[in-house]
Amino acid sequence: MSSSFIVSREDWSLHRKGYQDQTRHQEKVKEAIKQNLPDLITDESIILSNGKKIIKVPIKSLDEYKFRFNYNKNKHVGQGDGESKVGDVLGQEPSPSGAGKGEGAGNQPGEDYFEVEIDMEELETMLFSQLELPYLKQKEKDLLKVTDIEFNDIRKKGIMSNIDKKRTILQNLKRNASTGHPGIHGISPDDLRFKTWDEITKPQSNALIMAIMDTSGSMGSFEKYIARSFFFWMTRFLRKKYENVEIIFIAHHTEAKEVTEEEFFTKGESGGTICSSAYKKALEIIESRYSPQNYNIYPIHFSDGDNLTSDNERCTKLISQLLEKSNMFGYGEVNQYNRSSTLMSAYRNIKHPTFRHCIIREKGEVFKALKNFFSKPEVG
Repeated sequence: MSSSFIVSREDWSLHRKGYQDQTRHQEKVKEAIKQNLPDLITDESIILSNGKKIIKVPIKSLDEYKFRFNYNKNKHVGQGDGESKVGDVLGQEPSPSGAGKGEGAGNQPGEDYFEVEIDMEELETMLFSQLELPYLKQKEKDLLKVTDIEFNDIRKKGIMSNIDKKRTILQNLKRNASTGHPGIHGISPDDLRFKTWDEITKPQSNALIMAIMDTSGSMGSFEKYIARSFFFWMTRFLRKKYENVEIIFIAHHTEAKEVTEEEFFTKGESGGTICSSAYKKALEIIESRYSPQNYNIYPIHFSDGDNLTSDNERCTKLISQLLEKSNMFGYGEVNQYNRSSTLMSAYRNIKHPTFRHCIIREKGEVFKALKNFFSKPEVG
């Protein structure tokens, strides 16, 4: 009796439907987080958590796919045209009118929000992938060279932790084929191949970041929160992405002083504003401790732009001096009411190619400021 075979045409993809839907849902969550990144990074619970917690992010309309009861008793057609594909939207529930939004109480349910969990590591990866120190140069400081290991050769002898599996298997295949017994079997000591390495010294590009913040009386709680949110993400980005980065903190009102990181992020001040005091302090620190020959220097200043008018000209001159010693100077102005700022009016006339400035009017624009200061220079 001869054997018979049946070719099955069953569509096994249906058995993986649950997994595929879950994967697609996760991709949509990631995409939604990316789109909400500007709002997320200024969320108070994240800033105050100091990066030690899992964050619950409320995202609109991201429920997983499932069958649900037709509460509105609407009529539906249960048959497609045969050309639909995975991901097509077959229909949507109409938005309820009269939902509670804005003034007055509504009588319809509102839109659903779903909380998705994301840890700081994942959020930072999404954010920091878009940031980098611009105009970074190789510097001369020998002390900051680091030793690294580079695998560059293959040998027959070595320690098992350095075995090169791919080359060992290839050698076994080659030997077996030459003896007329092809395949992977009987790996002998002659088949083993090991990676070897050299110790190399890599010079590092050292960087000094000067975080400068206006703490005068005109800096209200919103202005301080925005400035500190920016510096919070800036310090995390620099420490995570670069090995040899030093960050110093300068706070100023009419006088400037170098402060600790904790004081910078927590201590309040008051009084008038003379921004030039901060720039003088920055120049003093550079001249006494950080030679531009050895460091890539980046002063970043945040203020509300409410400066003593007679001081503005002095500020522009001092910024010119700082630009000569720095890779880039950044000025961020927190100005939620879009008022006219004499300081920004003066700074707009600075045409130096490595001077960057921006105005922040709302929380979501902290993300824009980070990208403005920490991005590659435009070519052309």
